[in-house]
Amino acid sequence: EMKPGTKIEETNLISQQVEKIVGKIPEVARIYANVGVSNEGLIGSSSSNYSEVTVTLIPKNQRVRSTQEIKDEIEAKLRKLPGIKTRINEVGIFGVANETPIQFLLTGPKYEDVITAAKTVANVIKTIPGTADVRLSTADGNPETQITIDRRKLLSYGLTLAEVGGALRVALTGDDESKLREGDTEYDIRVVLDQFDRSKTEDLGNISFVNRKGQQIYLKQFADINRGTGPTKLSRTSRSASVIIYSQAVGRPSGNIAQDIVKEVAKLDLPKGITTAFQGQVKNQNESMGDMMLALFAGILFTYMIMVALYDSFIYPFIILFSIPLAMIGALLALAMSLKALSIFSMLGVIMLVGLVGKNAILLVDRTNFVRSQGESLHDALIDAGKMRIRPIFMTTLTMIFGMLPIALSTADGAEWKSGLAWALIGGLTSSLFLTLIVVPMVYTKVEEVKVAFVPFVKKLVGKVIKQKQPKPTPAEEDLGLSK
Repeated sequence: EMKPGTKIEETNLISQQVEKIVGKIPEVARIYANVGVSNEGLIGSSSSNYSEVTVTLIPKNQRVRSTQEIKDEIEAKLRKLPGIKTRINEVGIFGVANETPIQFLLTGPKYEDVITAAKTVANVIKTIPGTADVRLSTADGNPETQITIDRRKLLSYGLTLAEVGGALRVALTGDDESKLREGDTEYDIRVVLDQFDRSKTEDLGNISFVNRKGQQIYLKQFADINRGTGPTKLSRTSRSASVIIYSQAVGRPSGNIAQDIVKEVAKLDLPKGITTAFQGQVKNQNESMGDMMLALFAGILFTYMIMVALYDSFIYPFIILFSIPLAMIGALLALAMSLKALSIFSMLGVIMLVGLVGKNAILLVDRTNFVRSQGESLHDALIDAGKMRIRPIFMTTLTMIFGMLPIALSTADGAEWKSGLAWALIGGLTSSLFLTLIVVPMVYTKVEEVKVAFVPFVKKLVGKVIKQKQPKPTPAEEDLGLSK
């Protein structure tokens, strides 16, 4: 991005310099430049001071450096070019640049208050570790020629705004309604003032108009002409003026950076009426995490209901559910050790653990109930269940762990997306493999102790309630021995 008002020819020259610099990097396979256009996500904009260069790298297995390392090198080299701003986004599945990960939205009733608050917040965001290329959705205004018309003078000269506007449009931007036809070929004819006359603000006042009386009127007779800047973009959200603060996420997950932004912004004294919210990737992550937590809760509930129907008991399925927190410990620990973020794919792995890790507890509880039904004590039944079920528990769990290793250790293109799911499963299954053999028997024992102590307590309590509700016998009934 170059300064506003830069001609497209000058932008093209700078773009060619960028292409030469990037083309010398050994990992670069192809370069495609589009001058005058900039895309981010599914939203694109066109301006003469923008240029977009799409870089394709050689396959991942043919290079040593990662995409992020190459991005850092490109950014460091382009930083030496004077007068330009650069930002680098990876290309997404739609073939255009991904959205900037951090998008912080500010809205308010007055645009001036919103832009002031946005600049204050942007300065704070720059101090947060992991942020880079912090910028606002509104850039410096484009230079423009501003013509202020005095309507009273305009009417006195017998002219209308439509006539003046149409003539200025033809003079400054051109009119191509005329055609030139040679044989079967048709050419557009553009009628416009030459570049010399259009580029001088002081000469625009000499543009003449002819009113209905045939009089020649000059623009400077009824209008003031001066140079100024106009806003590049005016955006609204829910009918309120809005500005978005963009920031890259470098070295830290975007979710952690977003949490720090919320903490720091809460300390600021923003103008009255200013509201804040996240957009883009962070907003989608928050909504997706909420949906995933709901799915996790639903999975636990349905698992419990199915086991209640199969066991014909509310107690034993409750014991089995204690294996789920044990799996969560291993899943989060594995994600932390493998440096994987808690993404949608890793959350899917955590939800899958709800059904997978319950199998170990089911084997133990089922065997314990069977042995107790044969007359064995609680302690002996738990020992027998551990001895008899440890082999199938190890066999089934290790089978799933080794089945997930190819996905977790894959280095193929795009493997980073789904490796978090495999690491979550491996960590959860591993922790459940060892902790279930210890925690589930302990929980089973405590539940039985509570059950043994609770049932007599309930019977005693019910007996007292029934006794209190019985009517007292009359003296005559007591004499006759009729009281119960």
